[in-house]
Amino acid sequence: MFELVMDIGLIILSISVGLCLIRALIGPTTSDRIVALDSFGLNLIGLICIIMIQQDSTAYVEVTMIIGILAFIGSVALAKFLERGVVIDRDSH
Repeated sequence: MFELVMDIGLIILSISVGLCLIRALIGPTTSDRIVALDSFGLNLIGLICIIMIQQDSTAYVEVTMIIGILAFIGSVALAKFLERGVVIDRDSH
């Protein structure tokens, strides 16, 4: 029964990853694309974690942590770019 639930979860997360990818590619606004990329990263982490549970392994823990960190930094950088127009502020004295 647990295997069936994990298989259904994999299918649902795979569909969600595909939909987030489509929204990131054809999103009407930049904000939609940023949210879609952030959701893509979170869904990908969930997908990898379910695969780890099915394989009874901890081989991909580092991968999920790196994806999470990169998704967070990317979202913060893109939000800062939308707000100010630059990512790195350079003070010219």
